[in-house]
Amino acid sequence: MSVLSRLIPVATSAYALQTVLAMIFVPQQNEKYYDLGGAAGFMSTAFISLYYPFLRSKFLEGVPGPLPSIMSFAPRQLLLSAALGIWSLRLGSFLAYRAIKAGGDSRFDEVKKDPKRFAFFWFAQATWVMLVGLPVYMVNVLPAPLHPALGIRDYAAFGLFATSFLFEVIADRQKTAWRHAKNAKQHDEKFITRGLWSISRHPNYVGEVGIWTGIWALATGTLQTAHFPMGAVVLTAASPLLTWFLLRKVSGVPPLEKAGDKKFGGDPKWQEYKQTVPVFWPWGSVN
Repeated sequence: MSVLSRLIPVATSAYALQTVLAMIFVPQQNEKYYDLGGAAGFMSTAFISLYYPFLRSKFLEGVPGPLPSIMSFAPRQLLLSAALGIWSLRLGSFLAYRAIKAGGDSRFDEVKKDPKRFAFFWFAQATWVMLVGLPVYMVNVLPAPLHPALGIRDYAAFGLFATSFLFEVIADRQKTAWRHAKNAKQHDEKFITRGLWSISRHPNYVGEVGIWTGIWALATGTLQTAHFPMGAVVLTAASPLLTWFLLRKVSGVPPLEKAGDKKFGGDPKWQEYKQTVPVFWPWGSVN
């Protein structure tokens, strides 16, 4: 079984899970668990990418014996799977909690009323799970003994992931604390300009792009070996590039900037904030 063909059951599991979730939540017009479903998709798909050969032998071919110990996998597989698991659990639970507490997710106010459109979003989420997590899944399907040892570049890549993860967490917590303080009448600021939000108007998104860049960079040590076809490194670069594109150009920055302009457009402080704080990269432009 070739390395790439081993991705077929991985992709199947990703779409199967989102199909089941769509069958449950589309009729209910319930979007509160959409992000949690995405997190579950990443974690279950990573598990399948690691364990599918053993699951197939045990449950489809009837080969007796326990599943292998987690420590039987290569260090790179463990680091990547742990990074994906930590990220998905943290972000998925954070977004789900926010949606449940708010009584819904405004992104789906109109979409959920149309069953076909709402179902499309669940299937699109499966595609997102596969494309963004592809570096991890491709590394995981390669048998452990075939992986090269970790080197300085790999530790630097994991450091980028860890730093970016911390950057995103801090940004989210700063905004949550700011919102709680506002609700408690401790300040009357209309929008946050403190902490990391003073060096980027969307620091949480900056952290997100850094997370997937670090994961991809860590995966390349295995993907550039002879066990993978030429172009595997470039193909999996779709992970950080798609993340950047969606956040910077589609569903992240544009609607938030538009909403901010609509709500605070006449406020001189908002105009000053937009003219002095970069829209995305802390070292980038304001537009």
